[in-house]
Amino acid sequence: MTKKILVIEDDKDIRETIVYVLEEQKYEVIASEDAKILKKIKDIDPDLILLDNWLTDWASDASGQQLSKGLKNNPATSHIPVILISAVSNLKEIAAAGDANGYLQKPFDLTALIDIVKLHVK
Repeated sequence: MTKKILVIEDDKDIRETIVYVLEEQKYEVIASEDAKILKKIKDIDPDLILLDNWLTDWASDASGQQLSKGLKNNPATSHIPVILISAVSNLKEIAAAGDANGYLQKPFDLTALIDIVKLHVK
């Protein structure tokens, strides 16, 4: 069974790179430039969420940290691993405060991307 990964990243180049790399690894990837896709989370039913911490279009101005916290506090989505992605220097602390399962510091090595996905998608 193919594992499904939801990628929420507003930078088109980064989003397309993530999608390409993960599809090469035989994952099914659903990608979005904003977090509005989270309204369809039950239908998507991802095995992992890669979530940019700084989304410029999200109408509520919620950060990835806040979105992660909301996902983790919701019994229907709390089981889904969330990995925050950002270039901020304190990403480890931001991820912990958002109850994220991990983080990926930008710029990231493609091997690091694959490794963190494999760690959280069994």
